[in-house]
Amino acid sequence: MPADLAVIGLGHLGLPLAQAAVTAGIDTVGYDPDPRPYTELRAGRSPVEGALTASEVRRMLSGGFRPTTDAAELGRVRTAVICSPTPLGPDRAVDLTALGDAARALASRLRPHTTVLLESAVPPGTTETFLRPLLEEGSGLVAGRDFHLACSPGRLDPGNRTRTLANTPKVIGGLTPACTESAAAFYGRLTDKVVRARGPREAEMTKVLETNFRHVNIALVNEMAVLCHDLGVDFWDVIRCAETKPFGFQPFRPGPGVGGHGVPVDPGGPPHGGHTPGHPLRMVSLAQEINDRMPRYVIQRCATLLNEHGKSVRGARVLLLGVTYKPDTADQEAAPAREIATRLMDMGAQIGYHDPHVLDWRVRERPVPRADSLYEAAAAADLTVLLQQHRTYDLQGLAVKAQLLLDTRGATPVGAAHRL
Repeated sequence: MPADLAVIGLGHLGLPLAQAAVTAGIDTVGYDPDPRPYTELRAGRSPVEGALTASEVRRMLSGGFRPTTDAAELGRVRTAVICSPTPLGPDRAVDLTALGDAARALASRLRPHTTVLLESAVPPGTTETFLRPLLEEGSGLVAGRDFHLACSPGRLDPGNRTRTLANTPKVIGGLTPACTESAAAFYGRLTDKVVRARGPREAEMTKVLETNFRHVNIALVNEMAVLCHDLGVDFWDVIRCAETKPFGFQPFRPGPGVGGHGVPVDPGGPPHGGHTPGHPLRMVSLAQEINDRMPRYVIQRCATLLNEHGKSVRGARVLLLGVTYKPDTADQEAAPAREIATRLMDMGAQIGYHDPHVLDWRVRERPVPRADSLYEAAAAADLTVLLQQHRTYDLQGLAVKAQLLLDTRGATPVGAAHRL
């Protein structure tokens, strides 16, 4: 059955897009070569933690959404949006393997006049020098003449129920002006505002700037938090004062590490084996180095606190609170909790955890004991470490019950805990 839209990749980008399209009355098929998303969605469950509720999945299905693993469905749509994952590889270069597979699956079935859109986070130049050749070679069609091609990087904030696709401006950069307008016509059905970039590279670089802005500023406050602790300065009070400035300052807060789906990207290197005449972003590399150090700094603070109270890390009972990368969601993407737990285990600590959104948590493929009663577990633990401040946590009460509490988020009342 033909559809208006194919969403390729049913992950943290593709699922919300498909939901918005179905809500807007667009006949939508969701393609993913991995059978798990298909199986979960057909059973009325979200394949991505925290992305959609079961009721939202059921509404999508009743609204006509069709998940599939059959790539033949891609040959019968007017618009195809690629939302394939592009994680960092071991060398910290963006891995475009899934994007390449998606492009080949689509290319062999691509029809004239189709609009192809890329939402995956990619280095600048990827749409033109990686995606375009794959689509043209596999289809025999020419981008910009026979079909439209544009980049519109994903901008969703997982778990944010206030900022949705509908009220978040969508940046679009097409290969040609006609490509841009075709993409704008599609996204205009889903969002209140469309922002036209000069081209695909400008759209791709917008995502790089937004992601690196976050990482660089978090690195700044992380480094200052360490400095202020050494100097005996309450950095959380410094931030409170600084954010009263009505211009020229935007508050960021330190933490145990930086998680999330947006990874810092240095576009100075080649994105996919081609040549990129750029220069390394030294500030981005330094920011990543600083942020990568934070889990180790948390371990150092844990060891120091235990030692000051006459205890060793080896054999200590440590309770980790909040193992997700952001509050009030089940999303664990790149959360620092796993590295912190691993390092504590290597030092001989007995690890337990509590998270209202994560009922099963594994480190090194082994289950970590989950606390049934938060207060009892905190009272029994030699050290409790707040890694994520879910709103359900009564931090005042927790500070009273815990033997020793390290707050890495500055969320506890002043004087109630040891802060990062």
